[in-house]
Amino acid sequence: MKVKFQGAPVTLLGNQVKVGDTLKDFTVIDNELKPRSLKDTKGVRIFLSVPSIDTPVCDMEVKKFNEEIEKLKDISCYTISMDLPFAQARWCGAEGVKNVETFSDYKDREFGKVTGTYIEELGLLTRASFIVDENNKLIFVEYLEEITSEPSYDVILKEAKNAMK
Repeated sequence: MKVKFQGAPVTLLGNQVKVGDTLKDFTVIDNELKPRSLKDTKGVRIFLSVPSIDTPVCDMEVKKFNEEIEKLKDISCYTISMDLPFAQARWCGAEGVKNVETFSDYKDREFGKVTGTYIEELGLLTRASFIVDENNKLIFVEYLEEITSEPSYDVILKEAKNAMK
């Protein structure tokens, strides 16, 4: 997929995934500097890949999912960025985000490699959304063509709800 940042093409490294693939395990770092992996998560999960949590579109995206996930008790939502865990924890605390867990891929870039979301030119993750079922099968994948665009909130939430049926 061709992805742009403010209209300029960027290079995504790693293996882009598609619906039907099994999401490979990865390790990221939580806000307490502990490693977390796909194996540490269960059930239907939404993974949001964002460039930086403390930017306008990312801020809006995470807050929107934080609000919506509270209504969906059986679905978990995780936001992954290259932001340091300290910054993620500080932002979540300041913004009252409690229903979306934030993870950092700063250390090994494993999530970026596994999902093909690492932007070579920027050292950040592109904006993408993934839903996996209880067997780690991808049931929804969205890579945004323009990184500064918002994701398909309604479609993502509908697909996650449908996965619970």
